Amino acid sequence: QVQLVESGGGLVQPGGSLRLSCAASGIFFSYYTMTWYRQGPGKERELVASITSGDRTNYADSVKGRFTISRDIAKNTVYLQMNSLKPEDTAAYYCNAAWSSLHYWGQGTQVTVSS
Repeated sequence: QVQLVESGGGLVQPGGSLRLSCAASGIFFSYYTMTWYRQGPGKERELVASITSGDRTNYADSVKGRFTISRDIAKNTVYLQMNSLKPEDTAAYYCNAAWSSLHYWGQGTQVTVSS
């Protein structure tokens, strides 16, 4: 019933930009903390950015100042604007929705940064 669907990934050159989207269905979006995670090849999963129901945001040090997380309540969608991309940003990006003991994950979208 609950689905999170990521989109917007792709191949981009260093210094370029992408906007990822996570469309939620089956939940009341505004009650959840929404988080973007990523996992690069051979690397551990790491938190990239999160936004709470009160619109408080948190970013990994590695992306702070370059990435921006936001949400559109009307569209039940969370976004990750990614600017000044670096090769080390290459990873599968996953959307997570969390409220209390409830946790939901999307299928992921691939971001590859390469010249």
